[in-house]
Amino acid sequence: MIVIDETAARRLVSPRDAIDAMDMAFREVSRDRARNYPVVRERLLPGHDVYGIKSGADLAVGLLGLKIGGYWTENRRRGLTNHQSTTVLTDPETGCPSALVSSNYLTGVRTAAACAIGIRELARKDAHVLGIIGTGAQARFQIDAALLVGNFDRILVANRDRERAVRFADTLECAATIDVVDIEDAARSADVLITVTPAREPVVRAAWIRPGTHICAMGADTVGKQELDTDLVLGASLWVDDWAQASTIGECQHAAKQGLTRESIRGTLCDVLEGKAVHRTRDDEITIFDSTGMAIQDLAIAAWAVRAAEAAGNGAVHRIDLAR
Repeated sequence: MIVIDETAARRLVSPRDAIDAMDMAFREVSRDRARNYPVVRERLLPGHDVYGIKSGADLAVGLLGLKIGGYWTENRRRGLTNHQSTTVLTDPETGCPSALVSSNYLTGVRTAAACAIGIRELARKDAHVLGIIGTGAQARFQIDAALLVGNFDRILVANRDRERAVRFADTLECAATIDVVDIEDAARSADVLITVTPAREPVVRAAWIRPGTHICAMGADTVGKQELDTDLVLGASLWVDDWAQASTIGECQHAAKQGLTRESIRGTLCDVLEGKAVHRTRDDEITIFDSTGMAIQDLAIAAWAVRAAEAAGNGAVHRIDLAR
């Protein structure tokens, strides 16, 4: 079994690699070759930590496995990142584990890559102002990936804690002008708005969003989470990664309780890539991509890291034999 640690994962997979890997993974879902199995996502009561398991398969390309991990609220005090995850790849022919891959970085970069594909496919071509609400560990990944697919000359950074927003903005190095603004200003001014918060009630109101805005709703991945006003979701042109997940743990979960159905959305981003679902049809429509993160994304990005490590050779990976 190959073992890839966090340092190696960062070296082996670039943000551009992640976009290519996610593009291929999404297409496999649309082709009905990849499957995402039911998600386990549970609070570790009585505290606020969250533990989850995402598993799936794409036997056509030899992918089978799972990612385990979640969110530990006190990790920052321990000198660790709050998000922790590990992916196990399994040989589909034998059931033997083939790789153990540290996935903190890989989860961040694959999540941002999905958002970037959503921007590439659904945002207006003349979009030049990027707004981001939330400045946690995922925010930098999101901006780096967005800049690979869009011509953004201004970035608006917003957080409920303005000091955190300022500190985050000071770490950004890019050609775009960077401004720290409040949440409402970011929502009103952005051509593309990324929300990446742990909010459990709306931080973005429908009245703030201009016609033509594209929103990547990236934060909701658990029952009860919500970043967008339900009226905003119900009134927009909507795409998801996986409807079963989006309607139960994603941003769509609240709108689904008010009548939103699979038939009333535009489709999946997976199907957009394969020409089975439409892109935006007008420059003035508000578009939303609700991303919950699919198991096949985790398997694909881990497999990319494994292939890159094997290609590098020269002791780039550790190997252990669990059968002995």
